[in-house]
Amino acid sequence: MTLTHSGASELAQLIEGTTAGALIPEIVRRGFQDLLEAEVSALTGAQLHERCPDQRSTHRNGYRQRLLTTQVGDISLAIPKLRQGSFFPDWLEPRRRVDKALYAVVMEAYTGGISTRKVDALVEALGGASGVSKSEVSRICQGLDEQVR
Repeated sequence: MTLTHSGASELAQLIEGTTAGALIPEIVRRGFQDLLEAEVSALTGAQLHERCPDQRSTHRNGYRQRLLTTQVGDISLAIPKLRQGSFFPDWLEPRRRVDKALYAVVMEAYTGGISTRKVDALVEALGGASGVSKSEVSRICQGLDEQVR
C-alpha cells in the first residue's frame, strides 16, 4: 500500500518533532492500519475510494475503534465496517485486546502467584496505559487451566 503525500508529510512532521518513545507506537499503529486496509480491500475487491462496480463484492461503511495493548503501548486501530456481511481481521482475535506477548506475561505472573490486581499494575508498567481488568486476567488464565488439565 502506498503512502499518500499527506501521510508522508504527517510522518515527516512526527519524525522531526518527537522522540523514539512517541515515534515507535505511531509506526506500529500505521503498520497495523495498513494491514487492515489491505485485508479489507482484498475482501471487498476494491481499494478505498476506488470505483469498480463489476469487481466489488460489497462497500465499506465507516470504522469502529479497537484498542490493542502491545509491547510499545496502547494502539487505537480503526477496523473497517462493511455494508453487507462482516469483517474482522484474521490476525486479531475477537474480544482479546492484549497482544500475545503481554498475554504470556499475564499468564506467567499469575502462575507465579501474583494477584489479579497486581497483574494490572504490571501490565501498566510494561506500557499498557489502560491496564488489564481482574476479570480479563481470570479469562486469560482459564485457557491456561484448560491446558494444564
